[in-house]
Amino acid sequence: MNNCFIILAGGESKRFNSKTPKPYHLYKGKVLLSHSLDKAKNYGKFNKIVLVINKKHKTHIKKLKIKDVKIIIGGNTRAESSHKALKSIRNDNIKNVMIHDAARPNFSLKLLQKLVNGLKFNDCVIPAVKTADSIKQKNSGIVTNLKRENIYLIQTPQAFNYKKLYALQDNSDATITDDANLFVRARKKIKIIKGEARNNKITINSDIRSDYSIKYGLGFDVHRLVPNKILYLGGIKIPSPLGTLGHSDGDPVLHAITDAILGACSMGDIGEKFSDKSKKLKNIRSTIILKKIIIQTEIKGYLINNLDINIITQKPKIQKYKKQITSCIAKICKISPSQINIKGKTTEKLGVIGKEKAIACEVIASVIKND
Repeated sequence: MNNCFIILAGGESKRFNSKTPKPYHLYKGKVLLSHSLDKAKNYGKFNKIVLVINKKHKTHIKKLKIKDVKIIIGGNTRAESSHKALKSIRNDNIKNVMIHDAARPNFSLKLLQKLVNGLKFNDCVIPAVKTADSIKQKNSGIVTNLKRENIYLIQTPQAFNYKKLYALQDNSDATITDDANLFVRARKKIKIIKGEARNNKITINSDIRSDYSIKYGLGFDVHRLVPNKILYLGGIKIPSPLGTLGHSDGDPVLHAITDAILGACSMGDIGEKFSDKSKKLKNIRSTIILKKIIIQTEIKGYLINNLDINIITQKPKIQKYKKQITSCIAKICKISPSQINIKGKTTEKLGVIGKEKAIACEVIASVIKND
């Protein structure tokens, strides 16, 4: 069965009130639209994923380096963008299609499966939640009470038989705010399934930080500098006559980052996880250590929000290596380089660091609990 997942991210984001367009704003540790992309990929049952973007956002999308996704330019309205997406897959033998708003990052894979199951006997399946609030309607100054038992708050993703939806799409216009409206207008049968309370829509800027908290951790590490050793800083091999002495590769930057992340997640410290008495860990690369810690924190639902890094060394100068180090750390931690700040510091030739006998690093990490 050929299934396609379409993500609509082509809006202007006018209500969001930010220089960064809403789909590319950081949310729970990563770009907003990446949540939907990652879930669609992790579900593993979509033969094709289509992302619809605003033509003004090409620079933002390029930075994400998205792979295995068809990216198209949207239209002037949501309905037009949806129609363009459906048209782009008309020769791909698609049977079922889901259409989702990038502004809803919190849907679950369980919801995707419920939608797929619903399509076995229906051409249109949509998730909805009921409201606990009283509902009233005002029309020409007259207020009418509505039965909240009959009111549904509709969510995305919405699932459809592709051919049936595409046939109705020819009649789409600016008044169509979701694709299920086409079935309503055509008086076609719609299957409503129970949605998810946490599948909220990000509309204004304050929605970004309204449903999660940030935790902080501090990391510090120092290593002696000795001859005949390789110098690794932030996972990058640095040309130097002196290298760091350590049980592992002695990378003070990655060690401090690891401890900062562990501290923010209340998960102990690097010494507990990787003992310097273990022969198996002798000369282990610190990139491997950090990768393992990132996997453990992900399992517990944590995402990295920001890393602020001070590399304290008299020599070498850090400036020309910043970009390489940032790129390496970002890749390991699965975050954007924009979430990392590196500062090179000296001790003005004071102490063991100033005498080029040691290198230290201190890091403050902030993480988000992604429930």
